[in-house]
Amino acid sequence: MVSLTLPLVLEMNQVHLTDEQFYQLCLSNPDLSIERSAKGALIVMSPVGGEGGSYESEFGIDLGIWNRQSKLGKTFSSSTLFKLPNGGDRSPDAAWVELSRWQALSPEQRRKFPPIAPDFVIELRSPTDDLELLQAKMQEYINAGVRLGWMFNPQDQQVEIYRYGQPEEVRQLPTELSGEDVLPGFVLSVNPFED
Repeated sequence: MVSLTLPLVLEMNQVHLTDEQFYQLCLSNPDLSIERSAKGALIVMSPVGGEGGSYESEFGIDLGIWNRQSKLGKTFSSSTLFKLPNGGDRSPDAAWVELSRWQALSPEQRRKFPPIAPDFVIELRSPTDDLELLQAKMQEYINAGVRLGWMFNPQDQQVEIYRYGQPEEVRQLPTELSGEDVLPGFVLSVNPFED
């Protein structure tokens, strides 16, 4: 029996899936979390453990509460795959899209993998995530037009802040994060991740 390390990255240099073929691949394998990088590589992700799932949920709840109060956009869970303008198909752990941008999509585009870069994304590094691959994913988001991204790294008790057109900023935890002009009034206090 072959043991696989996840995430599993499958280089697809000689095989080019159309958007519809990629969509059907994902639908045919509902138990797998599959992404596609801007360069076309398929990435099979492992499920998160209990701690990671709990942190993801808490971040999503905080974002959702803010959004319900502000009514400025739509929030999305880690199950949502976005078709990014740079060719990647990615699933952030939490995401937000400004309302007028979401409403500009057709009903069909909203139903499938939305062809839009979120305005804001959150990624949480799990124990199986390679830090360099996750940092490259965050840069891919920014290159695709994401305006603000937070990548939480519990292993190093840090958060990396990515902003469109700016170098990333690294902060030690605990810290307080602002949604800045992307998520006006959204503030998240993050204490160190504990076991």
